[in-house]
Amino acid sequence: MTINDIIRKSARMSAVGSDALALTPIHLPGLMAFEAAARLLNFAKAAAELGVTPTAMSRTIKILEGQLSVRLFNRTTRSVGLTEAGTALNASIAPALASIRGALAQVSHGADRPSGLLRINLSYVAYRILVEPHVDAFFAAFPAINLEISLDNQLSDIVSAGFDAGIRLGRKVQNDMVAVQLGGVQRRVVLVAPNYFRERSCPERIEDLLEHDCIRQRYSFGGRLFDWKFQVGSQMVHIDVQGRLIFDDMHSVVDAAVRGAGIAFAYEDFVRQEIAAGSLERILMEDSASDDAFHIYYPHRSHMPGKLRAFVDFMKDANHLASLEQRGSGKGARSSGTAVE
Repeated sequence: MTINDIIRKSARMSAVGSDALALTPIHLPGLMAFEAAARLLNFAKAAAELGVTPTAMSRTIKILEGQLSVRLFNRTTRSVGLTEAGTALNASIAPALASIRGALAQVSHGADRPSGLLRINLSYVAYRILVEPHVDAFFAAFPAINLEISLDNQLSDIVSAGFDAGIRLGRKVQNDMVAVQLGGVQRRVVLVAPNYFRERSCPERIEDLLEHDCIRQRYSFGGRLFDWKFQVGSQMVHIDVQGRLIFDDMHSVVDAAVRGAGIAFAYEDFVRQEIAAGSLERILMEDSASDDAFHIYYPHRSHMPGKLRAFVDFMKDANHLASLEQRGSGKGARSSGTAVE
């Protein structure tokens, strides 16, 4: 008897009406119990392997035999053997169940050795400050993880777009998300190219900015212009600066400032390279504005994917270490934060 014979016989026995043929549903636990008993030829050992009682194992096999309307085992008080039908069934399902076990083991193993494609949505500012400096080290630590980086200044719905996580300012993260802070509060500083002052005087007070071309930034979501606010003592002072250039991303603001097009107001962490190269310099050194800290966020899950846990922990630790190194170098750096404008 072959497995096809078993199925045809079961179908005939469970027919409803004159022409209808319906195979009684066979649940996976029943097949797993059968495979274990067939492999071990011992109901007690099979029951122990599956974590059930011998009585439950015997009952499950009887139910399966009843559903198929065939005897699968020849049982005596001393031995257990497969019938012809049982041998045919075991030959067909054993490889499939082994494949299922292998797949489950691989998924479980992935929690200890993270692997797979990880999709992250963030702005260019966030990427440059928090992720880009540490990508090579991350790949070295987790060679089985691939990163797909989506640079986007919009507040994308990471769930519907299929991303594993996003990075945004803390106040812009939805309340139903898990959010982990990366670094400290970001600080905006006033920046200008050295050649900008060839025919202009350098501002000595923040009020002097009203007499200069300032490069404005507009939020890409909402359309509101970013406020030039400064903490002066215990007060917050707002300067309604003017300028001929407005961009919707900080990268373009900084590039325009490097060309001498005007004065910029940007995250200090974002412009460290330009300051170090001398293409931009800070002015009004005592005046700055604190923004929010940046967070990596992701949906609530009962089991967090190993690849995401690896990324979150690694980037959090890497940016904390970078912050300590910057402080030790005397550059006045704060802990780097994830930036999304």
